[in-house]
Amino acid sequence: EEEIGGGAALAWLTESYRGATTAVVYDGWMVDERTPAITLALRGLVSVRLRVRSGERSVHSGMYGGAVLNAIHALHQVLAAVLPDADGRVRPELREGVEPPAAAEVSEWETLPKGEERIAEVGARPVSVDAAAEFYSRTGAEPSLDVNSILGGEPRTIVPATAEAFLSLRTTPEQDVGRLRSVLEELLRQAAPAGVDLELESYGAPGYAIAPDHPLIRRAARALEAAAGVRPRFVRIGGSVPIVPYIAGIGIPVVVAGFKLPHDAIHAPNESFRLESIELAAAWARELFAALADERDPVGP
Repeated sequence: EEEIGGGAALAWLTESYRGATTAVVYDGWMVDERTPAITLALRGLVSVRLRVRSGERSVHSGMYGGAVLNAIHALHQVLAAVLPDADGRVRPELREGVEPPAAAEVSEWETLPKGEERIAEVGARPVSVDAAAEFYSRTGAEPSLDVNSILGGEPRTIVPATAEAFLSLRTTPEQDVGRLRSVLEELLRQAAPAGVDLELESYGAPGYAIAPDHPLIRRAARALEAAAGVRPRFVRIGGSVPIVPYIAGIGIPVVVAGFKLPHDAIHAPNESFRLESIELAAAWARELFAALADERDPVGP
């Protein structure tokens, strides 16, 4: 419910707050099949659905092509105004507020698998010659924009009258999502050609970050090492878990850790989760909840 921008979960969370001191979110990744990780930051999200209308109906391209507006052409013109450059970097207006990661985080990333491996293991290809070497900074500490889908027309000789697309902007934890949402919408509207009706629906959720020396993170890391027998790594996740910043916003620190692996194919039709990961999650829960009960080391505000 929270991932589609609904308000019911957030309202329930706020209205039902009973003084909790900690939130635990099982929505993270492992470094490899043996090495767990704790997430220190999540990127924010601005998603936009665009609908373009260039006429009352689609018409014959032989009789009207070159004389009337084409909705798909107009849609591409609008999208071109916000696409990243050839190196994969977003427009300067969408970088507003970006801050570099701490040196300690960058050093931790150097202990993780190479970016080339991360990209290759999912069958993808780097966007530029530098992208693989900069994988962890690009996916955790930099904004990114992707067109996720384009719909319109049909495979016959027409000039389509309607087209639509869905795009998403990932923001860094410190960026102002509300402002970037307005900036992105304005860039799209300004690019619409005359005579075209452009309809936008957008949704925004902020990012989240927590310090590696926060008492909750220290305790969670000790518990995870006890459960896995391996020191967990500290990572950033390029995705968003929209409810996390809202939980933090009412004064509850959040630890995000999980046991997903690249070959689990998250968000794919054949998504899966190995049994060993379930067992590790249960072991961490036992260790963590026992540690959280230790009142000598409080984690709450």
